[in-house]
Amino acid sequence: MSDALTLSVFGEAQAVLSVSPQSWLTEGDSVTLSCEVRHSSTGWRFSWYRDGQELVSDSRRESPAALNHTGVYECRATRGKPAFQTQTSNPQPLWITTSSPPVSLMVGPSRTQHFIKASLSLSCEGQSDSTGWRVRRYTHSEKVSDCTSVWGSGTGSTCSISSLSTSHTGVYWCQSESGERSYPAIITVHNGDVILDSPVHPVSEGTPLTLRCLYRLPKPLNLSADFYKDGSFLQTQPAGEMIIPAASKIHEGFYHCKHPEKGESPTSWISVRRGLRISILNRSILSLCSVVWWRRPISASVHHTGVKCYRARGENSQ
Repeated sequence: MSDALTLSVFGEAQAVLSVSPQSWLTEGDSVTLSCEVRHSSTGWRFSWYRDGQELVSDSRRESPAALNHTGVYECRATRGKPAFQTQTSNPQPLWITTSSPPVSLMVGPSRTQHFIKASLSLSCEGQSDSTGWRVRRYTHSEKVSDCTSVWGSGTGSTCSISSLSTSHTGVYWCQSESGERSYPAIITVHNGDVILDSPVHPVSEGTPLTLRCLYRLPKPLNLSADFYKDGSFLQTQPAGEMIIPAASKIHEGFYHCKHPEKGESPTSWISVRRGLRISILNRSILSLCSVVWWRRPISASVHHTGVKCYRARGENSQ
């Protein structure tokens, strides 16, 4: 018997792009983008793209985040003679802001995955006037484009799609005339019978996270579904709904669900944002405590109120 020979099929090589620590950053934060080829690690040269435009070649990019780094990144790997090139990697949005954007992209229905032929509404909304903001998107085929008659319809800060197709899969956001952007939303349109109902925007740390398996009509009699994170089985839920009571950074990852008869959903990334909800809650609770303490007479009841406020603040800090 001869020695064993390992045969690598180049056609199956896939470039995968990841961002650490997260995709939503403030100016000056450290960020690392890594491009890897699954099941193969040597001899590759890497090309980088932002919003469809080629950047420098490298397998790993590290730098402090700057406002001009904002965009949708992709990578591709090449090796051998004649050169073999992988397909373009998954699109990975990287958003850097000086503070929270004044406008948010609202998606209806509010989930990342949608069935083909369904309708979708997109709008730019915020506490201030959203005049001058427009809905934009990034796809492999069109790169960056505005909401036009080509893929949607609308005026100003609103856009609607009457009948979704898989070509509508992409990254969507709101952008002002000066170039300021809202946080993005990754929308996936699936030509199958199962989708995952997951949040459009990052989940605030400490808040509940609910995931549901949704089915194309007619619904199955058995709604039981298996849930997976990063390809690993998590749990089976008889009602097709999984609830994480308090989300944390360890819950970030790629999720999908699977039904024994209908099949499985695409995969969606779920991001958990640190501190946002907790800081707001603590400020609100402390303000309430201050008002209560100031307006009540000095007595045993004041001491009791103070202890209750302290305990509420401590629980939310955890």
